[in-house]
Amino acid sequence: MQDHEQIRDLVAAALAAAEARGRDVADVPLTVIAAAAGVSRSTLLRRLGGSRAALDEAVRRAGVDPGGRRPVRERAIEAAAQLVAERGLGAMTLDAVAERAVCSLPSLHTVFDGRDGLLGAVYERYGPLPGLEALTADPPERLEDTVRALHRAVITAFDREPRVLPAIFADLFSRPDGPAARATRAYLPRLFDSLARLLLPHVETGRIRPLPLPVLVQLLLGPMITHILTRPVLEPMESLDLPPVNEVCELFTEAYLRAVTRQE
Repeated sequence: MQDHEQIRDLVAAALAAAEARGRDVADVPLTVIAAAAGVSRSTLLRRLGGSRAALDEAVRRAGVDPGGRRPVRERAIEAAAQLVAERGLGAMTLDAVAERAVCSLPSLHTVFDGRDGLLGAVYERYGPLPGLEALTADPPERLEDTVRALHRAVITAFDREPRVLPAIFADLFSRPDGPAARATRAYLPRLFDSLARLLLPHVETGRIRPLPLPVLVQLLLGPMITHILTRPVLEPMESLDLPPVNEVCELFTEAYLRAVTRQE
């Protein structure tokens, strides 16, 4: 009976230590578990029979997987993105994320440094940056292909599940100083760096007129983003005969080239 109670206490200590750190039991050092149990590491090992395998098995018998769960960061980003897509940015509270990700509030503060940090991680994962930076790493040679690829990167970002970008833009437009605006401003340097690397070489060769970079970017992304955000409203209206997204991409690519290139 005493051995059973000791193991039960060790399991409770291991689970508490894992929850506090936002990690799996298997990833928590024995010294930390021993401290949570109020014993030394050597005493802990003696009660476990010399290895932690007995502790892992006891944790499994308690109905908890001691390992195999993804890290808190991954679970929290996914949970936050789902909440934003389902119910809007206001639903992404740390309490709600902790509940859905099955982690503790302290672990979220430790990993993300608060709600804005978590939203920034969501924006980086599900926003346009991954596609743009991948494109920058291997840019097309022709301007036409570059513009087309940029439009497709935007379409892919808006279609990526969970669909967080529409909710982020809704908050961005309604609250210029809100969390979405802060997250966007934090990533604007990287966004403009990628776009500069893709567009400015064509300015230097004389193919694109020397317009200010923000104007070049707004002319490029503005029409496509507007189309994507309004398309769900327009699609049910059969009288409009809305073209497929791929065709819209080609139309906007052609329009952009006419707007910014030097006509020969």
